[in-house]
Amino acid sequence: MSYRVSSMSVLPPVRKDRIIAELPKCYSKDAALHTKDEFTKKVRTACQEQRTGTVGFKISKVIVVGDLAVGKTCLINRFCKDAFDKNYKATIGVDFEMERFEVLGVPFSLQLWDTAGQERFKCIASTYYRGAQTVIIVFDVNDVASLSHTKQWLIDAMKENDPTNIQIFLVGTKKDLSSPAQYALIEKDAIKVSQEMKAEYWALSSLTGENVKEFFFRVATLAFEANLLAELEKSGTRQIADIVKINSNSNNLNASSKKKQPNCCQ
Repeated sequence: MSYRVSSMSVLPPVRKDRIIAELPKCYSKDAALHTKDEFTKKVRTACQEQRTGTVGFKISKVIVVGDLAVGKTCLINRFCKDAFDKNYKATIGVDFEMERFEVLGVPFSLQLWDTAGQERFKCIASTYYRGAQTVIIVFDVNDVASLSHTKQWLIDAMKENDPTNIQIFLVGTKKDLSSPAQYALIEKDAIKVSQEMKAEYWALSSLTGENVKEFFFRVATLAFEANLLAELEKSGTRQIADIVKINSNSNNLNASSKKKQPNCCQ
């Protein structure tokens, strides 16, 4: 385990290269969670008016799953540490990294959980699947079998989470090892799989860094948007409930005052 951060900890400041002012673009419009080019007006206005509630203090849990040796740890390390280790060591059990962002001026944190791909660790990993807001399913673009296994990884993750409250990404790694012709073939299959999963598709290289930063910025932004919209919906519901309560009390007071009128005046 890298380190633990409790909700009561003082979170570190956001690095200058983790500031997001515009909505990051999707990788492929054929397989995206949405294809809009800008933040919704509701989200942008809430940030400008500083009506973001507790979102700035929240830590969004992201789980990274996939077969053994598809490059889950290398992907996380490339983004978090800007490093690539050619000497592969299998992750034992579960590990995580914390990343801080600033989205439209509001701080936001991702907790990236790196799970082992070995079968013998699945019983341990399932405990850490719980409470995830984002699932990143990783496969090797040079290994068709790893793509075919992604659906089972999604099924395992969904056993521990609410499917209506989670965002899914399908990520092909090791793009640098694939020729353009080879990659074009597997991309068609990958996009088809991502559409069936209702996932957003990305392809990248942890060795060269191609698309890694763009991908995690997209993950952070969509998680931020989902959290903020949920917060705004909650606050709106509370306001409506308060109005109903006030009106209800007013009606009760009016009814009481009518009952207390003296009979001689009738």
